[in-house]
Amino acid sequence: MTYLKVSVGDKRNENGHDLPVTVAPVLEAVFGCKWSVLVLSAIADGTVRPGALQRAIPGISAKVLHERLAKLVRLGLLERVVHAAVPPHVEYRLTPRGLELADLLARVRELERRWAEEDRGRQGPAQP
Repeated sequence: MTYLKVSVGDKRNENGHDLPVTVAPVLEAVFGCKWSVLVLSAIADGTVRPGALQRAIPGISAKVLHERLAKLVRLGLLERVVHAAVPPHVEYRLTPRGLELADLLARVRELERRWAEEDRGRQGPAQP
């Protein structure tokens, strides 16, 4: 396995190890966690501030949101932007890799919608 050798902190995992360049671990980390999928999708839809993300994602706690955002930044899918304002505020945006993954998520959602329609069609009309 090839590893990305960088000195930037957001390209390393929580143990300080370089993240693999392969796509599979990133897909597993994101698709294997419903919160990561929802956070990435909400940011792709234009919600960029933590408070707005928490309101947009029903059931997510502030702690879990913070953990998911940090994980997505470490994976190189999000960029954390701190605005020098009073009071300071933080926004998140998709990186080029995050945009690619968001496109993939949109295709998965479309597949889910199509399969649901097919399943409804196989069940036939509702019985009175």
